[in-house]
Amino acid sequence: MNRVNKIYVNDIHSKLNRTKVCEIVKPESAEDVQSAVKKAKSAGKSISAAGGFHAMGGQQFLTGGILLDMSEMNHVLQFEPERKLIEVEGGIKWDELVRYTVSSQTDVKNQVGIRQKQTGADRLSVGGALSANIHGRGLRMKPFIGDVESFRIVTANGEILNCSRRENAQLFRLAVGGYGLFGIILSATIRLVRRQKVRRSVKIEPVENLSSLFTDRINENFLYGDFQFAIAPESEDFLRKGVFSCYLPVSNETQSESNRELSPEDWKNLLFLAHADKQKAFELYAAHYLATDGQIYWSDTHQLSVYLDDYHEELDRKLHAKNPCSEMITEIYVPLGSLPDFLERVRKDFRDNKVELIYGTIRLIRFTYKCYAIAFKQAVTRYG
Repeated sequence: MNRVNKIYVNDIHSKLNRTKVCEIVKPESAEDVQSAVKKAKSAGKSISAAGGFHAMGGQQFLTGGILLDMSEMNHVLQFEPERKLIEVEGGIKWDELVRYTVSSQTDVKNQVGIRQKQTGADRLSVGGALSANIHGRGLRMKPFIGDVESFRIVTANGEILNCSRRENAQLFRLAVGGYGLFGIILSATIRLVRRQKVRRSVKIEPVENLSSLFTDRINENFLYGDFQFAIAPESEDFLRKGVFSCYLPVSNETQSESNRELSPEDWKNLLFLAHADKQKAFELYAAHYLATDGQIYWSDTHQLSVYLDDYHEELDRKLHAKNPCSEMITEIYVPLGSLPDFLERVRKDFRDNKVELIYGTIRLIRFTYKCYAIAFKQAVTRYG
């Protein structure tokens, strides 16, 4: 177990949470975590945990506190493809998990993989995903709690507990979506699904059609989908039209040609244009997606994406920024039928207040299992 004293830390994306912690501890085992928590308690110190260092809400750092950097606890503990279960340590990143399941089943016909992950970045930890109760772009999926079979947690007293829907059930509901307030996630057993090839379907659609479009796609058995709206405030299409992409299961024997993909340089260019020429950025983005209509993907690996660490440093230089700039992500949950009216209000507000909108996506989320952090009684849209 490694320790570093008195250092500043920050989140990777927004860099708005520069915090001076008294110590960084890098545990390598459950016993290391347990020991660190007990020592913090006896010393009267607060303690927090970080895995991928992407959380922007400030919950992963405490001024003058002890930070547990969980990145060394990144191992697969048990993989049971026949039971569709995998147990992993809390510090494992999503790309590491997906690579493991794919590479471990190269000679297996009926392979299994993850159902969902957060999109936009891969180097986020499973422990963080559980603590935030993340969700992906599934059209009929619950948040991540629906994929969690059980987990092991270290409580504030240094006790290691197993949590599931049957064992320590209240703590199970508190910790999933509890942002680390109820303990440190040591490991999680995740429910997997059969890997499925899917075909991408892409259209440019108006916002007012989204409710019926999503409903149609669900009835047609599409698995995933989202809507990325136009971001140029001077355009008539601003927050009114967007790229509607959905993914339909096809036979796993379906052959595919080499897929068009955006390279890291393409993403850099789009990020620059999203700041300098929003209309051009949307046109290029829409053109790329339309060109990928009909492409075939695997249900798990198609959720992986390119994320450019520290991309804003280069942007600031290109844009001649006087001060370091940043982006902050916001999530808003809106009943699907209320979405057009909501976006019209946002459209007026953003124009009136000259809000610098860089990117936005609309997804569905459905919740049926009770936890304390989030609860919906109907299908709602995630706007963020």
